[in-house]
Amino acid sequence: MKNKKYPLSQLIAASSKRVPADLVIKNGKIIDVFNLEVIEADVAVTQGKIVGIGTYEGKTELDAEGAYLCPGLIDGHVHIESAMVPPEEFSDIVVPHGVTTVVADPHEIANVSGKDGIDYMLRASENIVLDVFIGLPSCVPATPFEHAGSELIASDLYPYYKHERVIGLGEVMNYPAVFSGEKEMTRKIEDALLHNKHVDGHASGIPADGINVYGTACIRTDHECVTPQEVRDRLSRGLYVMLREGSAARDLTALLDAVTEKNARRCLFVTDDKHLDDLMDHGSIDHNVRLTVEKGFSPLLAIQMATLNAAECFGLKEKGAIAPGFDADFILLTDLTSFQIKDVYKKGVKVASEGKMIQPSPKAISPPLTITNSVLLKPVGNEDLAIHISGKKKANIIQIIPNRIVTKHVQEHVSSSNGVFIPDVNKDQLKLIVAERHHATGRIGRGIVKGLGLTSGAIVSTVAHDSHNIVAAGTNDQDLLAAIKAVDSMKGGLAVVEHGDILASLSLPLSGLMSNQSHIEVYKQLKQLNLALRRIGFSQDYNPFLTLSFLALPVIPELKLTDGGLFNVQSFNFISVTE
Repeated sequence: MKNKKYPLSQLIAASSKRVPADLVIKNGKIIDVFNLEVIEADVAVTQGKIVGIGTYEGKTELDAEGAYLCPGLIDGHVHIESAMVPPEEFSDIVVPHGVTTVVADPHEIANVSGKDGIDYMLRASENIVLDVFIGLPSCVPATPFEHAGSELIASDLYPYYKHERVIGLGEVMNYPAVFSGEKEMTRKIEDALLHNKHVDGHASGIPADGINVYGTACIRTDHECVTPQEVRDRLSRGLYVMLREGSAARDLTALLDAVTEKNARRCLFVTDDKHLDDLMDHGSIDHNVRLTVEKGFSPLLAIQMATLNAAECFGLKEKGAIAPGFDADFILLTDLTSFQIKDVYKKGVKVASEGKMIQPSPKAISPPLTITNSVLLKPVGNEDLAIHISGKKKANIIQIIPNRIVTKHVQEHVSSSNGVFIPDVNKDQLKLIVAERHHATGRIGRGIVKGLGLTSGAIVSTVAHDSHNIVAAGTNDQDLLAAIKAVDSMKGGLAVVEHGDILASLSLPLSGLMSNQSHIEVYKQLKQLNLALRRIGFSQDYNPFLTLSFLALPVIPELKLTDGGLFNVQSFNFISVTE
C-alpha cells in the first residue's frame, strides 16, 4: 500500500479527461477542508492519486449514494506499542476507524531494545495498509534518573534519516538538556534540521518562557498541554498544539476551550498512548472528532484538524485533503455529526467496510532475539519490598489523578509495623514497586500510591514509561511478589493477582510491550483483566494499567517512582518516602 511513483503523464492524461480515470466516485458530498464547505461533484482517481474534482468518467464508477467523502484521518503522535500489538495488528484496528496515516514514535520499544527496536518497527510497518511515518526517539533513556534497556546517541540516529518514512526527531522530552544547550541533545536536533526534518516537542509543565527556548530550538509541536492557557502560550509562540485524547491522558475536552476559528489551523489531533480495548471500543482520531463536535464545534472544522492540519504540520504534502494531486485516502461517511464511517479507501482501494478490514495487513515478520528475550530480572524477595518509615513523620505519597498522567505529591500519615510500611486499603495507601528488568541489576524503587482503590491483591506490568521496568502496585507483599514473578515467567506482560493466584494475565513477549497474538485475542484477554480488576476492588472510570505505567515516568509532574527511588519532578531530585 506504500507510495509508488507513476509517470506524471498518466495522471495528467486522466486529469485532463483524455483517458478515463481508474475510479470515479459519483453522487458524493466532498468535504472541502480548505474552504470548510461541502461540494457536490465527481472525484476522479488514477494510480491511487486524486486527479480531479468535477465531471468525470471512469473505468470503474462508484455511486456514493449521498455519502460524505472525508480525507483519511491522521494521528499526529502515537506510540503504537501502547496498543500492545505490533504495527500490522495496529493497522487492522485503526484503519476501520478511518485512520489512514500515523506519525509514530517508537520511543517505547527503543528504550527496551535500542536500534533493534527501531529496525523492527520500521520493517513491521513496511507493507501494511496504514501509512506509518516515524519520529526517531530523541531521549533513550528518557532521563538519567532511571535505567532503561538501551541508550541511543546522535550518531546512532543519524543514519535513519535516509529512510523515506523517517519524518524527523520524536518528542524531545529532556527540556533541561535543551535549556542548557547540552551537546548531545543539541546535536540530535541539529541533525534533524540538517536533513530538513521535523522536531517534535514534549513540554509538560513548562512555562511560557520555556516555550521560547523550545521555539528557538526549532521544536514545533507539543502534545502535553493540560490547560487552555498552555494551549494559548504555545500557539502564540508559533508551535502547533496536538490535542490529545488517549487512554490515560484525556485532555481534549478541556483544551478545546482555547480553540477558536481563528487559531484552529494550528491545532491537530493525537492519541499518544491508547490501549487496544479503548481503540476498539471507542475509536482513534475519529473519537477525537466526535468529542470536538459534541463540544459544539463545526464537524468540518473538526475534520480539518484531523486531516489537513496534521498533514501540513508534518509536511505531508500529498495527505489530508480531497483534492487533485493528493493521495486517494478517504472515508465515506453516512453522517457528519456522529461521524458514522461506512467505508475506508487507501490509494483508491476499499480496505475497510462497516468497521471491519476487508484487506488485512500481511503476516507478521519474525522479531530478533533481543526483542523476544527482553526481561532479565534479578530474583526479588520479601526483604526487597520493605519500605522503612521514619518515626511518626508523614510519608511522601503519589496521588493518582484519574484520566491524567500527571500526579499530585501529597503527604499523609501511614500505617507501619516495626518501622516498616504496611499498605492500608481503608486509607487507599498501597505499595508501589519499580524493579529494573533489562540487565538484572537488582535495582528496586519503593513508594506509596493513592488512588487505585484496590481492596485486595496486586497488579503488575512490564509497560512502565519510559524505561519500561517492572511496575507493580498491591495491598500485600505476597501478591506483589507473585505478580512480579508472573510477568518474569511470561517474558513480559500484565497480570492481576489475588491470594498468590493469577486471576488474569496478558503475555507481551515483544520487548515486554507487545503481544504476538491477534488483536482480537488480545482484546479478549484485556476484558478478562478488567473483570479481574473488579474482583480485587477497582471500580473507577480510568484505565489502571495505563495509569500504572505512567507512575514511573520522571518527566511528568509531580511525584513519580523509578528503579532508583522516589523522584520529585518539580525539584528534579530524589526524595525519601519519609523526610
